Amino acid sequence: MSFGNIVLIIIAVVVVYLIAIYNKFVSLRAGIDASWSDIDVQLKRRYDLIPALVDTVRGYKEYEAETLEKVIQARQQGLSAGTVDEKAAAANMLSGALGKLFALAEAYPDLKANTNFLDLQNQLSNLEDAIQNARRYYNAIVRDYNAKTESFPDLFIAQKYNFTARDYFELDESESASVKKMPKIDL
Repeated sequence: MSFGNIVLIIIAVVVVYLIAIYNKFVSLRAGIDASWSDIDVQLKRRYDLIPALVDTVRGYKEYEAETLEKVIQARQQGLSAGTVDEKAAAANMLSGALGKLFALAEAYPDLKANTNFLDLQNQLSNLEDAIQNARRYYNAIVRDYNAKTESFPDLFIAQKYNFTARDYFELDESESASVKKMPKIDL
């Protein structure tokens, strides 16, 4: 085997390796986009349930208007959010507002017994679980992608082709505590 052939083989191996790195970035980016889409769908489903919940609760005149306004405001903020950080902030705000709404519902036996309210509460609880699962998956892919953008020699491909770090979809700890305090109503 001649020296020229050895050099060609080494160059071919390096090129194949660089192509593999690039393709892995593309694959991770597509996974991030797909998993974000899953989160976005779940958030939209949650936002779509809010008007029905508000209408159900509004029927109880003595119910706190301030709490309902916070829920409505959080929903509007979520619908108009564009970036991952904005959507995360809106989701955290809505989770906190819903936690307060469900906690206040404990003081109103008629509302707690309302089948519409119970059904909406159950649907929202299921959506919260789906959002958390989608968030964990999204954050895992973002973690892998971000680690790859900072790893040697992958960082050279990342810089050359503008593969930049992505933001995590994080749950605010104070809002997390509000969600955990949501009362469970046994049927």
